Amino acid sequence: MNIGIYIYDDAEVLDFSGPFEVFSTAKRLADNDWQVCLIAKSNTPVMARGGFTVNPHYSFADHPAIDLLIVVGGVHTHELEKPAVINWIRKTAGAASKVASVCTGAFLLAKADLLNGLTVTTHWEDQTDLTTMFPSLNVIANKRWVSQGKFTTSGGISAGIDMSLQLVSELISPEHAELTAKQMEYQWHKNT
Repeated sequence: MNIGIYIYDDAEVLDFSGPFEVFSTAKRLADNDWQVCLIAKSNTPVMARGGFTVNPHYSFADHPAIDLLIVVGGVHTHELEKPAVINWIRKTAGAASKVASVCTGAFLLAKADLLNGLTVTTHWEDQTDLTTMFPSLNVIANKRWVSQGKFTTSGGISAGIDMSLQLVSELISPEHAELTAKQMEYQWHKNT
């Protein structure tokens, strides 16, 4: 299974590094064939928030088929204005079996017309803007993540870790998700 995390300039560091840690730890503990990778528009380094520089594993042009696509948040407004990015998200999400967003990554999924009519969430600070920009969405508060069909959206930053553990629970087992959280010494905040 290929897990692709889309990153871009000014992406929130924990939005991509948190899920990367969850899925790579789950893979190690399960000794399975998952490939967890960071994907950017090009193969050049990405300057995430706070000046954190990261090299993507793949670009839009050379990544493998993606089974689970994760679109992260951060300063996302420039990404909304890039047709090549939105079209890539739409196409890649269409072929993936699961699609997730962390924080304001939900804006990118919504711009790609993937969330119409769905119940979603994002960072608490951005929920009103998401509702205003995309009135066809049912944006809710007070949930770490929301799943509907093949789409899962999460709140901001650390909520992406909780959502990723939930996805491990679905893809492997609840017990494996608990083991992954324990290995990370992370207290998993579950939706109740």
